[in-house]
Amino acid sequence: MREAHPVERAVGMEYYVSDAPGVGGHLREAPEDFRVREVEAFDPEPLDADPGGYPHLLARVTLHRWDTNDFASELSDRLGISRERVSWAGTKDKHAVTTQLFSVAKADPDALREVEIRDADIDLLGRTGRPVLFGDLAGNAFDIMVREPDSPEHVDATTADLRAFATGGGSADGAADPDGGATVGVPNYFGQQRFGSKRPVTHEVGLEIVRGNWKGAVLAYVGNPAEREPESTQEARAYVQETEDWAGALDRLPRRLGFERSMCHRLVERQEASGGALDDEDYRAALEAVPSNLQRLFVNAAQSFAFNRILSERLERGLPFHEPVAGDVVCFADSDAPEEFALPDADRTQRVTEDRLRTVRRHCERGRAFVTAPLVGTETELADGEPGEIEREVLADLDLAPEDFDLPEAFESTGTRRAILLRTDLTVERQNESGDQIDSDAGADVDADALSFAFALPKGSYATVVLREYLKSDPDDL
Repeated sequence: MREAHPVERAVGMEYYVSDAPGVGGHLREAPEDFRVREVEAFDPEPLDADPGGYPHLLARVTLHRWDTNDFASELSDRLGISRERVSWAGTKDKHAVTTQLFSVAKADPDALREVEIRDADIDLLGRTGRPVLFGDLAGNAFDIMVREPDSPEHVDATTADLRAFATGGGSADGAADPDGGATVGVPNYFGQQRFGSKRPVTHEVGLEIVRGNWKGAVLAYVGNPAEREPESTQEARAYVQETEDWAGALDRLPRRLGFERSMCHRLVERQEASGGALDDEDYRAALEAVPSNLQRLFVNAAQSFAFNRILSERLERGLPFHEPVAGDVVCFADSDAPEEFALPDADRTQRVTEDRLRTVRRHCERGRAFVTAPLVGTETELADGEPGEIEREVLADLDLAPEDFDLPEAFESTGTRRAILLRTDLTVERQNESGDQIDSDAGADVDADALSFAFALPKGSYATVVLREYLKSDPDDL
């Protein structure tokens, strides 16, 4: 294994599982270089269905360079409704072309049809009885271009390593197919964007919330300057960190930092009402000034950070990902999942004992079961044996316990378990500067101006977690 980039290690991704050198290059030279389309798992009723029984309009939206939260705000503004009435199945990357589902509660279909938003195409599909919720999709299909790779010849070696990791086989088992396709596996890490690509702090906010340090959570989000931000933004955040002058912060924080400004506004209001003194309830109220999905994201990011740490420790100890060891907790496949995705059902779990080990390993080999690690919450039951030892050590190091997630409203989380291995059928094509595919018979020493990756992932998994194994570069290039 290779040690990961320092920015990745800061969010718990300690290693690459491929020993091959990186191909280098960069993503997103244009939005069209990163395309993602939801594999939908949500069927609407016709538009003429009873609005009383089906009050939510469902739309398929294709976005160019839109953050999902920002688009939801723009859409609600154009419709003149509360942003809380707009829901979606999955948060997508801003620097991309994305096709995804949105629902809008109690909206006029004609008004939604007439909405014109730059770089957004809205296709009204029908009505539903409930909003689209986070996770209401089977997965995502990706077509991604890596431009100007430094060493494209390392693609095959990386693919071989990832094939071996998917099955626990040796390098010979991981030889690339002649047509460029392969079933590969990587640790099912939460990707950098879960924590903030330029400023990975959402897990730090979440950790402070779970520890009951509401003031520390606000400072972690509003203060806490990052080197990758513009200098003026760093100065504004440093001012907040040093002075805790919330009114002064509003004069300094850029307008684009709307969530940070919302927190500061709330604190200024509370200061004026109380005569200047602020307590835990005031800082909690400041955090509640942002949308409820962002409140949940803070806590989810803390869970994700702990999960990444657990996976990295499992890698370091050399425990397998494709099959369980005694003490592991596995979950079984979702019988309702689409054929193209073997999705784990986190509600159907089993603790693996020595006498059941061989049987459960066969289930994992056939895609019927998955080794898991916890996204810790109030109902989390930790594993036994060495996997349980890893989980407990990581949580102790982070000063976390399942009962700490018994929190108010949107911050509360019961937790779940998540598969630790991410498998996908992946195809890589080498292209010249004209966009033509380079014939595989041309040999690895023929330069490629771009690498085209095509693969699909189950919901909740990250394309960058696959691509990082190939590029092995600064996450900024992902």
